[in-house]
Amino acid sequence: MSPESQDDPYDFWLFDLDGTLVDVEWSYTRETFDRVGQRLGREFTDREAEILWHGLGGARDAQLRAWGIDPDTFWPAFHAIEDPQARAEATYLHDDAAALVSDLVAADVPVGVVTHCQAFLAEPVIDRLDVGDWFDAFVTCTPELGWKPDPAPVQHAIERLGLDPADPGRGILAGDGASDVGAAWNAGLDGIHVERHSPRRRGHCVLADHRVSSFDELPLGPSGHNVAADGGSVQ
Repeated sequence: MSPESQDDPYDFWLFDLDGTLVDVEWSYTRETFDRVGQRLGREFTDREAEILWHGLGGARDAQLRAWGIDPDTFWPAFHAIEDPQARAEATYLHDDAAALVSDLVAADVPVGVVTHCQAFLAEPVIDRLDVGDWFDAFVTCTPELGWKPDPAPVQHAIERLGLDPADPGRGILAGDGASDVGAAWNAGLDGIHVERHSPRRRGHCVLADHRVSSFDELPLGPSGHNVAADGGSVQ
């Protein structure tokens, strides 16, 4: 979808959560992988922890297998280690994301979240940051619902916004990974890739309708941060 004018903003916005709206302090990530490594009998380097936490290598299960780690062993150990309250206390909002979502909410633009972060971890984060009232829909991916880039979780979020996934209007999904943009495109939406890491750290560039290193770089529409669907690339 590529509307022609910056005077024609998106009808609704969806966001990824971790790495897009929020992030955690490195000390929490490092400690988590130290403890997971103890359970699995394998140490994780800083680079490996960074790659897995932020999904820099693409699909995490494929990355784990490439390292000789069974995902069905890793994920139960990982989730058993994580402390929802400790994670919430180590989580912070990205300033650019907070400004963008605040502007969208003030402009009465519907806003939703589609996240791989499991509900038992995401809910304490949202509560501690006191941002639950920002979102008109909040969808956590599951094996039953599907994982991005599968469009099903995005379509579910669109339904929760009270819209028809088959004809939702002009929408956009913003995320920090290729799977976010893929999910947007598979659901018929535009995609924003916000690069919180350099392409050199990621090892590749991510294609998107809008590519930015900060949401502050987005072209402005008539409602402040309500970026127009111009189909262009900022970067």
